[in-house]
Amino acid sequence: MASSQQLNDFLGSVERRAWRQAQYAVRDNEHALDIVQDAMLKLATRYSDKTEAEWPLLFQTILQNTIRDFQRRAKLRNFWVSLFSKFSTSDTEDEASADPLNYLPHTSDLNPSAESELVQQQTMALIEAGMTLLPARQREAFLLRYWEELDVAETAQVMGCSEGSVKTHCSRACHTLADWLKERGVTL
Repeated sequence: MASSQQLNDFLGSVERRAWRQAQYAVRDNEHALDIVQDAMLKLATRYSDKTEAEWPLLFQTILQNTIRDFQRRAKLRNFWVSLFSKFSTSDTEDEASADPLNYLPHTSDLNPSAESELVQQQTMALIEAGMTLLPARQREAFLLRYWEELDVAETAQVMGCSEGSVKTHCSRACHTLADWLKERGVTL
């Protein structure tokens, strides 16, 4: 059984990537933070007695289920809001464009030049923009396989599909992103 400090360390190590996954799925910073917080709370309250080796896969499963639950509730809520929207007279929107976690990818170079950091940030911004074009299942498979570094079997378990489906979703996502980057002059 792992200690509470080990659980805190694990949650601290996955929070930014988890937020990114949720943010891509729901496209709202505050809702993404809520989803990650809910997923972390569920892991801590229900599965803290599991071994530390089991946490990554459990957390990804919980996170993906929490995202799906949010999307289902949002779909239902939007249905009712759209039915009654003609009765509303105010059009106020809160735009939160800042990234609350200031996510930056890690570089393999210990002392990168300003130019290489700029190129990396621009490439990451293009990849992130390209990911918004992916269908939800392709985006989920891509993030789990390549950002969370889960293997095909683990990704299939988290997504609740076959390993062949994971491979298909990842392949299609990679081709779409490669074409997206190529159109913008980025060659990898």
